[in-house]
Amino acid sequence: MSDASVLNESLQEPAARAPLPATLQVTPAAASAVLSRVVVGLLAVVAVVALVIAVALWQKVSGMQEQLARQSADALAQSMEARTLARQAQEVVRDTAGRLALTETRVAEVALQRSQLEELMQSLSRSRDENLVVDIESAVRLALQQAQVTGNVQPLLAALKAGDLRIARTAQPRLAPLQRAMQRDADRLRTSASADSGEALQKLDELMRSVDDLPPLNAVAVRGAGLNSWQAEPVPADAPWWQRFLLIVRGEARSLLRVGRIERPEAVLLSPDQTFFLRENLKLQLLNARLALLSRQVDTARNELATVSASLNRYFDPASRRVQAAATLVQQLQAQVRTSEPPRIDETLTALATAAAGR
Repeated sequence: MSDASVLNESLQEPAARAPLPATLQVTPAAASAVLSRVVVGLLAVVAVVALVIAVALWQKVSGMQEQLARQSADALAQSMEARTLARQAQEVVRDTAGRLALTETRVAEVALQRSQLEELMQSLSRSRDENLVVDIESAVRLALQQAQVTGNVQPLLAALKAGDLRIARTAQPRLAPLQRAMQRDADRLRTSASADSGEALQKLDELMRSVDDLPPLNAVAVRGAGLNSWQAEPVPADAPWWQRFLLIVRGEARSLLRVGRIERPEAVLLSPDQTFFLRENLKLQLLNARLALLSRQVDTARNELATVSASLNRYFDPASRRVQAAATLVQQLQAQVRTSEPPRIDETLTALATAAAGR
């Protein structure tokens, strides 16, 4: 069954059911013609729309193809350019690698030459430092021997100062410990050095000159510093004659008999000859102490001064000012000799040995 027949049936059924007015009745041929024209129009519209859509799609596809073609062409050009750049980059990298290898070779040669030059400079500097250390050591040891013999530390201080200046000129860090050791020894020598050896010799000379004037313990006639207790009392000029007579008799009686306590009989019983030899023995002991100080024999000087001090306390009057002054001088000399020691520069010698060993 065709569409026209179905349409005719559908149109005929309502007409059969209800009769239409005469004005509205249409012939079947005219209705089918109208319907076919409507269908054809619809089909034409649909065809036109489909054609328009197809043309639009075709244009769009054509545009997309052209765009894809352009993009592919651009991509191809970019890829070719990238290949060219990559080839150039490879050539540059290859050239750079060659130059880098050449540069590394030259740097290695320069480093080798520099190391050889540094070794040469170190060997030259080491030999120069060794010669400097040997010169300083010889000068310091010679000055030390001179100071030990003469007791004068000034040559030793001068040698230490000269060595310090020479090390400061070289400006070698390896010799810095030696420089510090020399400075410490020089400071210690300055603080402990007694320019007192000359003063001690002067005191010894003064003692030797004053030995002849020291009153022995048995010299009662000149005993004490004030009025002698054994001398006769002065007689007043305005005293009556009987008083003067009694004073004179009393003085004569006291001169005939003397009573006293003898604590050291060997000192009181000295004869004039023994007193003379005692003074000469004291002079010899002081002279021995002087020679011991000059020869830097500290123990001998101490023993001689101790013997002199014992003799002064034993055989001479302790109440006399001269004896007291002599005893004071002996005590001062003993203190000076006790504090005076031979010059020592142990730190400098140890630093010199370390520097000479190259450590």
